Amino acid sequence: MMITIIGSPSCALHNMDPDHPEHPSRMHVINDQIMSSGLELVVRFSDAKPAHFDQLLDAHDKDFVQNIFDKAPCEPEDRVWIDDDTIMMQHTLNAALMGAGSGIMAVDMVVANETQSAFCLVRPPGHHAGHASSSGFCLFNNIAIAALHALEHRGFERVAIIDFDVHHGNGTEDIFQDDDRVMFCSSFQHPFYPFSGDGPTRSGIINVPIPAGTQGPKYREMVNHWWQALDEFAPQLIFISAGFDAHAEDELGHLRLVEADYQWVTEQIKRIADKHCEGKIVSMLEGGYALSALGRSVVSHIKSLLG
Repeated sequence: MMITIIGSPSCALHNMDPDHPEHPSRMHVINDQIMSSGLELVVRFSDAKPAHFDQLLDAHDKDFVQNIFDKAPCEPEDRVWIDDDTIMMQHTLNAALMGAGSGIMAVDMVVANETQSAFCLVRPPGHHAGHASSSGFCLFNNIAIAALHALEHRGFERVAIIDFDVHHGNGTEDIFQDDDRVMFCSSFQHPFYPFSGDGPTRSGIINVPIPAGTQGPKYREMVNHWWQALDEFAPQLIFISAGFDAHAEDELGHLRLVEADYQWVTEQIKRIADKHCEGKIVSMLEGGYALSALGRSVVSHIKSLLG
């Protein structure tokens, strides 16, 4: 099975603050772990291409996108606060365009059979960005842009998004709340930021709020109903919002998952993909802030995608 890791050096230039948890070192440690694991010998690497303005409009309001472009700082010392957690600096917009573009590129590569699956090693993350909002470290919703690219421009009729970040993918749910072409499965610590995901939803949105302190065996039990629902939905392409901040070592959350749990959930997703969409998966990095745990977890995730 061929897997392509799509990234860009531009994503490492986005640096909100030296003490901010969503820091360029996240990319560096993942790359180091990929190299030390030997994965570089069995995967392919490709440089991301930036998304164009109009491509962002598949998922986002035009005025909102224009406002982000207008706010983007030009000088090294300038900072623009989007919310209490999200800051734009000189390189942020370009990094965000590379992040969004990586998902579009991944879809195109999968459709062209240039790769069976892809992992987008990019930042800033995206799943808290809604149709007309940025928040929670996220500027644009990378996974939603990629999924809508598949639906609107590459002929897909049904896609699924699985989000196992410690935080609810509220932005992704906002974008797809009325779109029956998308099944969205999200597991997350609750109550916890962004304090959403526990209310009524349409049938194709399956939220799993999880109490703080939950360990792997209980987590697996709580999300196990996803697989039958996904099997019945029969997606033609699967997307993953791959956040690794539910790891026991990550201080930004309070769940107790370990690498074996990320291996398990990825294997379950791959089983559905092998059955319904020729193994085609596009995975996108979201959270994960305990650096060593992040690197190890990403390696487990990629190895599971490899099978």
